[in-house]
Amino acid sequence: MIERLVLFGATGDLAGRYLLPALAALAAAGRLPDGFQVVGAAQEDLDDQAFRTIAADRLAQYAAGRPAAARDAVVRSLCYRQVDLRDAGSVARVVCDDGADPPPVAVYLALPPGLFPTAVTALGSLGLPKGSRIVLEKPFGEDLESAVALNRLLADVAGVAGEQAVFRVDHFLGLATVQNVLGMRLANRVLEPVWNSAQIEQVDIVWEETLALEGRAGYYDRAGQLRDMIQNHLLQILCLIAMEPPASLGERDLRDRKLDVLRAVRPLRLEDTRRARYTAGRIGDRTVPAYVDENGVDPGRGTETFAEVVLELGGWRWAGTRFRLRTGKALSRARQEVVVRFRPVPRLPFGDAVEPAANELRIGLDVAEPGDLILRLNGRAAGSPLELVPLTLTAELPAPELTEYSRVLLDVLDGDSTLSIRGDEAEEAWRIVEPVLEAWARGEVPLEEYPAGSDGPE
Repeated sequence: MIERLVLFGATGDLAGRYLLPALAALAAAGRLPDGFQVVGAAQEDLDDQAFRTIAADRLAQYAAGRPAAARDAVVRSLCYRQVDLRDAGSVARVVCDDGADPPPVAVYLALPPGLFPTAVTALGSLGLPKGSRIVLEKPFGEDLESAVALNRLLADVAGVAGEQAVFRVDHFLGLATVQNVLGMRLANRVLEPVWNSAQIEQVDIVWEETLALEGRAGYYDRAGQLRDMIQNHLLQILCLIAMEPPASLGERDLRDRKLDVLRAVRPLRLEDTRRARYTAGRIGDRTVPAYVDENGVDPGRGTETFAEVVLELGGWRWAGTRFRLRTGKALSRARQEVVVRFRPVPRLPFGDAVEPAANELRIGLDVAEPGDLILRLNGRAAGSPLELVPLTLTAELPAPELTEYSRVLLDVLDGDSTLSIRGDEAEEAWRIVEPVLEAWARGEVPLEEYPAGSDGPE
């Protein structure tokens, strides 16, 4: 296990809200090695004590449920270096300040995506210690061309270590609920005979939020919901739902099968895409301004806060099944789930007056919701005339020991890249959505509107 983590962007929101609390969770679970060290690096002129004070405040706010001893252990492991990413010498002093033969290090780029090329170029110029790893989060580029260019830079940094030294992390894959999809697919033979287009009519992958912009205009207004959610998170869930069972859960076998799914996606038809953005409204007891009135938003950019696409896959297993990916902000309720809708029974002996509801398997993705797995069937009610009533079977997952970011960091430190996104996966995902992005930019699909706090566009 790597014992030294370098955290670029250490004073930012990602580090304070997620990564430092994730380290506290690992400390509480006894999953960090003795002598573990975190080097925080950012532009601010701070000393070690000032950075530790900032970190302690973030941990008190975002990791209050963790033991105080675990939070204190993380604070004690911290030191700080001021850095200028454009200066290779400055970057070298952060990464390689242990002398001529430094140990391997995990370098986490908790930075705005626009800084990835600068940071990766600087790392490539100094040469990372042998056995080191570099970590970056989505988005992996802004389009296919920039993703290819970023992958070339990462290949130069990784050298002979190749993809095993590069972690393109999608924290969704660290969610216990998303990993439940993987376990459900691969560990239950009862599902395999019905897991195909002959039995499944449609699969909905839904991630809807009540949260609005929440001060993220600097990034979000240039990205939008299609880039921010569908191009990465929801396509990854699609891969887990639709892939063929891999020979093993080794990083190569699993990622090869996910890549097969992405390559099987047929070109999107514009009539199978929708985009919209929210207007002013109320969500619960709070008033939400229209998206175009949020601070930092350029109204002329036409950024969508709601996106929906319907995909079809080639190949025998899924020919004729629709996959609907739907996501939006500032909606009436949070809904994060996969809904597998089975085809109707072909012929009923009950007469035309009895119409059964379609069978559904609902797989919850939100770790805060108690119902993680719901199977809806039909049954007969007593009495006459005959009546079909829904039967619901519900199962709940136990609470996970580790958060999704704890899982991500543990995999990085252990060198387990199974749930990391491979470079060709990232590029293939851009191939799917880029024609839609270009058509939307040309105005070929109307930008609809929906009030904040509603169910979305009609």
